[in-house]
Amino acid sequence: MSALFVTGTDTGCGKTEVATALIRALQQRGLRVAAFKPVAAGAQWSDGELQNDDALALLRAANVAQTYRETNPYCFAEPVSPHLAASSAATLIDPDTISAGLAALMSRSDLVVVEGAGGWRVPLGPKLDIERLVLHLGVPVLLVVGLRLGCLNHALLSEQAILASGATLLGWLASEVDPAMARVDENLDTLRTRTQTRCLGVHRHTGASDPVRPAVPFDLDALLGASSLQTGPAAEGARMSETGGEIIDPEY
Repeated sequence: MSALFVTGTDTGCGKTEVATALIRALQQRGLRVAAFKPVAAGAQWSDGELQNDDALALLRAANVAQTYRETNPYCFAEPVSPHLAASSAATLIDPDTISAGLAALMSRSDLVVVEGAGGWRVPLGPKLDIERLVLHLGVPVLLVVGLRLGCLNHALLSEQAILASGATLLGWLASEVDPAMARVDENLDTLRTRTQTRCLGVHRHTGASDPVRPAVPFDLDALLGASSLQTGPAAEGARMSETGGEIIDPEY
């Protein structure tokens, strides 16, 4: 594997924050990590082009030289579903163009973290959605579960749909997007019991109300081992241990 696709249970579930944290954690392993946001809707003009905040955050996190356009080939001003934004802009999102852009980033990195738009079945065009795009790209998937009321249903249905599609689901990462959510631990236990794939980490919301309960670090060993990542020269021999707020007992 030299790329993975980060999808989510819905819009605003914390995909970008998780993806950028994952990029930085992988860099601590000595990897050259590129970032890719194929489609973004909701952008402002900057430096003569439309730029999306999430794509910019991913670009800043990457340690591979890449331009904004390489990071986000399809960027639309209107903050609506991508298929509606593309239609308003008289643009047809082409999966082959996205595939070529991903291949270019893969050629000069050890790993490309690709972030989707919204959830697994978000439409991108008349005959294209996130699911079909991922199958076209042929890359494994990480599911970000936004921890808030309703997440159990969203997570279980999303996992079921991803597995039914034939895509490779590496596991799920929880994101505490609602710092006031009640009974977070019990919800996490329910997810661990009922999902078919494993939890690979819990990313804490920066405004979470309980400073005693720490995050669960990304289980990079499980992630990289399950995906058989072939590291490049930048990662050869590098097995650095992670430090910082994300790193605690992985059996939390």
